[in-house]
Amino acid sequence: MNATIAAQMTGADVLKLRKKVGTVIWAFVLALAPLLIFFIVRALLHSSSPREHGPAGGTAGFSDALRLLGLIFGPLAAILIGAEAGAGDTSAGVFRDLVITGRSRVALFASRVPAALVLTLSITLLGYLITVAGTYLLAGSLSTPSFGLLLEALGFVLLADGVICVVAVGFGSLTNSKPATITALIGWHLVASPLLASITYLGRVRDGIVSQALVHFSPVHIGDRGANITMSGVTAVVVLVAWLGVFLALGAWRTRTMDA
Repeated sequence: MNATIAAQMTGADVLKLRKKVGTVIWAFVLALAPLLIFFIVRALLHSSSPREHGPAGGTAGFSDALRLLGLIFGPLAAILIGAEAGAGDTSAGVFRDLVITGRSRVALFASRVPAALVLTLSITLLGYLITVAGTYLLAGSLSTPSFGLLLEALGFVLLADGVICVVAVGFGSLTNSKPATITALIGWHLVASPLLASITYLGRVRDGIVSQALVHFSPVHIGDRGANITMSGVTAVVVLVAWLGVFLALGAWRTRTMDA
């Protein structure tokens, strides 16, 4: 398969995802609405009681918004899109039609990953623009992030949401069930991960939690819902590569071996 065919297959998968209007709308709502609510509510509180509530923006507001986009609501949107990309063909009953075209099953799986990333990272980028706008427009007298910090933070949210998206594509392809994929990954990301990370007697085992590895790359201190684990950059990279490698391998294996 050459680069032209690969690009065509990826483009077709992007189009399929865009046609899933419900999924796209909910992905936008989950990623963007919390950011808008966050800045609007904090701005209203500041305007009504400036002495008790500081400005909504500035570096402090930027850090809080970054946590929402990179660790909580952004990943939820990534899970929705990844699950749709991974299990969508089987759920729609079109997987057999794709197989009989003669295309490699592994190639069919591989094209899902960049397609899901295109949509996920587009939403993440829009969310980041909202974050930056709120940070500066509502900063008041507070200090604001430098340009270098903005670039580092952009890289962090793209990495965080992108990793979760790829994991969701692999897991969705493995289960061939969108509800199971969404339920399992949201439960893991929002409930199990912070709970396990807070159990100190687990020791270095907690380094294997993907959200903790992602937090390591944040340019500002955002924590992970109360759990803060210190790990080296090498460990964080190894954890992320392991998660991506395992779920991509499982997704490819399932796609290659499942009945059409």
